[in-house]
Amino acid sequence: MEAPVNNSLQQFKNLVGTKFQLYNSLFTSLPFHRVEKTGIFLSLFLLHCEEGYARGNSPQTIMDSFFEQYTTYKDEQQRTDLLFRFVQYAERQVVLFDALEDAAFRHIRDLEGAGTLRHLQSEVIQEQAQAKLKEKLEHFSVRLVLTAHPTQFYPGEVLGIINDLARALVDENTSEVNMYLQQLGKTPFFKKEKPSPYDEAISLVWFLENIFYRAGGRILSFLKAQFPDAVSSKNPVIRMGFWPGGDRDGNPFVNAAITVEVAAALRASIMRCYFREVRNLKRRLTFKGVENVVAALETKLSRNLFTAGHKADISRQEILDTLADIRKTIVEQHNGLFVHLVDNLSSKVEIFGLYFTSLDVRQDSSVHVALLDAVAAKTDALPKDYASLDDAAKIKALLNISKAIDPALLENPLHQDSLRTVAAIKQIQEANGEEGCHRYIISHSTSELNVMEVYGMFLLSGWQRESMTIDIVPLFETIDDLRHAGQVMKALYENAEYRGHLRRRDSKQTIMLGFSDGTKDGGYLMANWSIYKAKEELTRISKEYDVDVVFFDGRGGPPARGGGKTHQFYASMGRNIANQEIQQTIQGQTISSNFGTVDAAQFNMEQLVHAGITNELFSSREVTLTRAEEDLLQSLADAGYASYNKLKNHPYFLEYLDHASPLRYYAEANIGSRPSKRNANAKLNLNDLRAVPYVGAWSQLKQNVPGYYGVGSALKYLDEQGKWPELKHLYQHSLFFRTLLDNCEMAMKKSYFPLTAYLAKHPQYGAVWQMIYDEFELTRKFLLRLTGESELMEASPIDQLSIQMRERIVLPLLTTQQYALTRLRELDADPNNGHGRETYEKLIMRCSFGIINAGRNSA
Repeated sequence: MEAPVNNSLQQFKNLVGTKFQLYNSLFTSLPFHRVEKTGIFLSLFLLHCEEGYARGNSPQTIMDSFFEQYTTYKDEQQRTDLLFRFVQYAERQVVLFDALEDAAFRHIRDLEGAGTLRHLQSEVIQEQAQAKLKEKLEHFSVRLVLTAHPTQFYPGEVLGIINDLARALVDENTSEVNMYLQQLGKTPFFKKEKPSPYDEAISLVWFLENIFYRAGGRILSFLKAQFPDAVSSKNPVIRMGFWPGGDRDGNPFVNAAITVEVAAALRASIMRCYFREVRNLKRRLTFKGVENVVAALETKLSRNLFTAGHKADISRQEILDTLADIRKTIVEQHNGLFVHLVDNLSSKVEIFGLYFTSLDVRQDSSVHVALLDAVAAKTDALPKDYASLDDAAKIKALLNISKAIDPALLENPLHQDSLRTVAAIKQIQEANGEEGCHRYIISHSTSELNVMEVYGMFLLSGWQRESMTIDIVPLFETIDDLRHAGQVMKALYENAEYRGHLRRRDSKQTIMLGFSDGTKDGGYLMANWSIYKAKEELTRISKEYDVDVVFFDGRGGPPARGGGKTHQFYASMGRNIANQEIQQTIQGQTISSNFGTVDAAQFNMEQLVHAGITNELFSSREVTLTRAEEDLLQSLADAGYASYNKLKNHPYFLEYLDHASPLRYYAEANIGSRPSKRNANAKLNLNDLRAVPYVGAWSQLKQNVPGYYGVGSALKYLDEQGKWPELKHLYQHSLFFRTLLDNCEMAMKKSYFPLTAYLAKHPQYGAVWQMIYDEFELTRKFLLRLTGESELMEASPIDQLSIQMRERIVLPLLTTQQYALTRLRELDADPNNGHGRETYEKLIMRCSFGIINAGRNSA
């Protein structure tokens, strides 16, 4: 939540807006070729763009007239050289803006206001709800799962500079700011090679060590200090999850060896954190009866970290017991001096164990199908006719597996590696503890069989039924999959062997619900509504079978991929939606934008903790929505779905996106290890196209279709049905619906149709552009009518101003990118002229970096 709006808005203007203008002047000394002229030209170009779009000009016209009016450049090489300098300059302006926002965070947000732990403390005391809090905290936790989805365009070196730059800005150390800006000028932003999955993992470890380690420790220490009887060491309120190195869905570069290597790196990383902190403790705890105990712990950590070939001989519990003994001595003999330092380290050990973050394994169900068919063909572990059996017979055969097989018996390397991965999970658990790797997630789960296939794979890899320390997590993504999720889980709960497995796992079933593919498949309203309805049904069915269901939300950064103000969704839920834990993915750029500093990370984590706890303790909502409200939202979702499908099924829909946006260049940007399509060799189609490049391409077009399309049509339809009073009432009284539309407004605020207005006259794609523009205008009209505001995001003035300023920074890049795309299309039309293609392709990709980074969540 923002601090009081007027004060915070003025702070934002002073600390971000004004300082951006001041420090921006330092860019004239950056080590670019002819940088002074670049800065002047870029300022002129920005104004020229704004004036040109106001007159309805195209990017090509704007670019040509700029060079004619303001430069003497006639040669194409001279012009593109200047455009590349614009990119360099604007990229670093974005970094400066990011750092200024990070530095101003604690002045703009009320770190002790609504939604924080301080707020929770006052609520619990006021309502005398300590007993209820203790009961809630026996099981409740927030699990943030870091993924390597490629929406992060900053190299690791640049992320480090942003962090240092923000600290210098907080200290108002102008000389340091200048040095870091100079460093930026010499630091490449462009990745020449794709990162490996291990590289992706190591880049995120920086955030674990420098951000989440500290923020998580602070949160748990605060809760333990304020409510010492409520927090159990067996259930830390904060948990972390991790996908790089474990997520092999569509990523051929992830294998069993990488998974083991990443798990080892995570263990080494958390041990380093403990070692550093124990060394610092040693400087403070110089007392009799304590000093020698701290020194012994330091020595043991050192041996486990730095001695080659040393067999691990330290456990999480041993560290906690040692710290408990130290604490007891300090309290009893040394007046409790520095006990807070010991408590803080204990909190961190409780959260991060010896694994730092739980490594999830994920694979697509189609891989498991092919693997088991191969097992049946090559071994006697399954019947020879397995592939032709119906689902029930296949499940029976899987449950009859009685021996492990050697992966080498299989011909396909992917099949071999799949079995080796299942075996590797046991190896990781032995080194890092069970929490180190205990979940296997199945993408595109459509049936009971998909889950039992994975169960069978564990049996084939030598796991014993009674000691299978693994949670099998189905992932439901498409609209149809979400609709059938309840039937799938009901069948699983009625499977006697699977129920036995669940009982051994404390009768807890984690179910992942993916947002991104739902939006791609069904549009914004239907994706949100389908996930809500799936949660409602899955909660009901799980209760019937006495299973505690935990929902793991696959949400991206932008609203178009399920991001935005997610804590408000959790806060809005009634008791008809399971709320034992909050689990969600933190994808790509969201990691640096929402969790890039300790203050920001702690604030956003507290918002989630607060939402989950207060929803249980203080909410009187038995249901999230009444039956009438659900009927209303169902009608909205159906109408929005029909509208989106009409666009999606237009014969030129995907061709338009490919023609007008940098979609095809995502795979060449070297920002992630995964391909941009699941089937790299197939013709472009919506099913194979990953959600990240799909949403990102719309973002760079500044049309953001997945974030609002169909909302206007749906609101208009219900208005025509005479349901406007009911819609108004729903908006005023339902936080769920209000958050849905607030996030939609954010996606729309980041849209800018003058950029692509020239496409309205295109003989083939003009109709698609017009459909999108008309829906945008219709949605804007009805949203403003519903909210009573005069402009989008009027109720969030700080976020609104931030978006406006960022969009101005990147307008020259957007124009340059569209110009380069136009020039490439001209070259394509002339088979005899291939000159300049590589230059324009590179220009398109380089513009993408600044555009996406400036969007912070690329909505």
